[in-house]
Amino acid sequence: MNVSDETVTLKMGKNEALILFELLADFHSQPELRIADNADRLALIRIQGALEKTLIEPFSKEYKQLIERARASLEREWAETD
Repeated sequence: MNVSDETVTLKMGKNEALILFELLADFHSQPELRIADNADRLALIRIQGALEKTLIEPFSKEYKQLIERARASLEREWAETD
């Protein structure tokens, strides 16, 4: 199975979900991610923690290569949407 075919499920609180939705909605219309306050920062920290509990790849010796492949794959997907 290709890594890009795999899925990840994260659990988060409703408050974090709302803050992250707003951050990402703003990011979609702006060229940069703007952290307005500590609520934004805490929501991002908590999602990073949830990802850390879910993913095994950050602990792999091949982590840099995995990131490079993931980045290249998403770049190709982005180019295909234009």
